[in-house]
Amino acid sequence: MIRFCCLFLIIFNVFTTKLSYADSIEISVYGGIQSSPHSRITGKPDSNGAQYSELVGWKGKSFDAPIYYGIRATFWNSNKLNYGAEFTHAKAYAPSSALQSAGFDRLEFTDGHNIITLNINKRWKIGNYNTYSLFGLGIAFPHVDALPTGGIHTFEYQYTGPAMRAALGLSRKLNDNFSVFTEYQFTASDNKVSLRNGGSLSTTLLTNAVNVGVSYNF
Repeated sequence: MIRFCCLFLIIFNVFTTKLSYADSIEISVYGGIQSSPHSRITGKPDSNGAQYSELVGWKGKSFDAPIYYGIRATFWNSNKLNYGAEFTHAKAYAPSSALQSAGFDRLEFTDGHNIITLNINKRWKIGNYNTYSLFGLGIAFPHVDALPTGGIHTFEYQYTGPAMRAALGLSRKLNDNFSVFTEYQFTASDNKVSLRNGGSLSTTLLTNAVNVGVSYNF
């Protein structure tokens, strides 16, 4: 996970350099309840294995270690589109029923199903609150934990494809520097996973999350 924090800091440093004209910079951290709807997995357990195709009802298990969380940097400008970068550590566990049908002993993206995006943001002030929306494009870089029955364990980080996110939220300032927020966030990623011994797995992973968090503005 250290590598993802380092990557996020590099992105943040680039944005800080490029967008030094921003009215304010906001760093946000959040957690929440995240789910992952059904998606179909297809592929082969190894180079000589039979093709599989199975509909998986993923489990999010937001509060099981490692927990679901995210971090976001936003560069705010008055009456303009705003920009930022975001990292989310989401999770997806395949249930035992799907494992048996697809021919796996283990299939997880839990450390995690990592989404890194560059975002465009917009906010509107309503009384003491700010509402905001964001849209981001980036990459999926999950930790693949896959063990085909009788096969070789794949246990590594992989770049698996493009990703996007969208969110709608509400924030309230506590003082000049700190604010709290809640939001609904959606992510989607197209994942093409390489399994050991020539196997493959393809799936589109979606997540829905209700987040709560705190932001620091400077």
